[in-house]
Amino acid sequence: MRFRIVSIIALQLWRSSLKNKAVLALTVIIGGMLLFAAFTGWQHYRYQHNMRLQYQQQVREQWLNSPDKHPHRMAHYGYLVFRPKHSLSFFDFGIESFTGVSIFLEAHRQNTVNFSEAGFSTGMLRFGEISVAMILQLLVPLLLFFLGFSSISAERENSTLKVLLCQGVSWQELIAGKTLGITGVALVLYLPVILVTVLCWLLLSRFQVSAGDSVRLLLLIFAYFAYFIICALIAVLVSALSKTSKGALTTLIGIWLLFMIVLPRGTQVLGAQQYPTPSKAAFQAAVEKDLRREGDSHNPDDPHYKAIKDSLLRAYNVDSVHKLPFNYGGFIMAEGERISAEIYARHQQELVRTYEQQNSFGRYAAFINPYLAIKHFSMALTGTDFAAYMDFQQQAEKFRYQLAQRMNRLQMEYISNQPPGPHDKPHSISHAHWAELQDFRYVPLQGKQVYRHERLSIAALVCWLLLPIAALFIITKKFRAL
Repeated sequence: MRFRIVSIIALQLWRSSLKNKAVLALTVIIGGMLLFAAFTGWQHYRYQHNMRLQYQQQVREQWLNSPDKHPHRMAHYGYLVFRPKHSLSFFDFGIESFTGVSIFLEAHRQNTVNFSEAGFSTGMLRFGEISVAMILQLLVPLLLFFLGFSSISAERENSTLKVLLCQGVSWQELIAGKTLGITGVALVLYLPVILVTVLCWLLLSRFQVSAGDSVRLLLLIFAYFAYFIICALIAVLVSALSKTSKGALTTLIGIWLLFMIVLPRGTQVLGAQQYPTPSKAAFQAAVEKDLRREGDSHNPDDPHYKAIKDSLLRAYNVDSVHKLPFNYGGFIMAEGERISAEIYARHQQELVRTYEQQNSFGRYAAFINPYLAIKHFSMALTGTDFAAYMDFQQQAEKFRYQLAQRMNRLQMEYISNQPPGPHDKPHSISHAHWAELQDFRYVPLQGKQVYRHERLSIAALVCWLLLPIAALFIITKKFRAL
């Protein structure tokens, strides 16, 4: 393959495409949409980030300023934590609008993430939000298909294809040149997007970027570039296989509808049918059933906890829990918290496993649909995917458990076993102890964890990039000029 011939063909197609008023108009429209999406994404990130930071600070101040009280009351007073946004989330909103932003943490209960934007929006949100990623994933491929549907079929219809082939241009050089020319038109849109994305990312990060986030951004840029090459190559190959431009355009529109609408929705429905998930009420009922089987820590006559009391009395050789060297109520609450947390974690793992099985349909479907591959990989790199959401839930649950057990230990150490008299004040400890609980700090998934979760998406993108190139040298042997 001669690079000079390829570059001449690519340059000729690039120039002729940009001279086309329809192509130029579409390019300007999509470019304007990209700028609008970048600006609104930047504004949305700033608003959400500042709001969550403000409320998290208020929650911390209220916790520290709480008066002297019983530790168990503080455990039920609870703590509200907010999920911070990743600095690249302005680029791809992912599933953030549907997953909620905060969790109320309290003793004995594991609450869900609440206050999602979808809960406060109309049903129009289900059709998606205008983000940079959405436009690059859906509209730019449509532009590439529009550019490529007549790239070779028109040459065949105008009888210039035979002339090119007779002059020594090979099929591989012709297809490679057309693909690069179409990709070059996409770069007219994509290069400004890269610059705007990097600038917004630096501003939102306040120029304090980590090596891991830098690698994420680079991978995001190269992944979308590979996606455009795949779409351009598909368009050129369909044009080469079609006898007429009309037939090529019809085929490419069908491929776009299949890739962008039918397969994504179909895999979701199929996954939900094969692996149904319980309703929220059914999930909570199953947890409560297991909790009742283990016993009630608030019931002094419960057989399980009565056995614990009897063993403690024998171990310390006393005849009453009031004579134990620690607060018996705090010990029982700690044991009950441990049991309830283990039960909830087991049910939660089963639920997450079901969701992962549902999502696996879409991940394997990425090998027949490049849109699903870039969609999943893009969400993972911007921290807006299901794995990042579940990681936040797990870290919040770990913090909740530490909070509850910390309050239980304070009760065991500082609260007397003797009940207060009728004229005594209720048992309490100094509010200075509240500061011993560190504020919640969410640590995002690291690069290796992200790549491990998205190994199928990465493999699918690589396959989609290699298979059409392999087809370039295999299928073209059967191509005909007529």
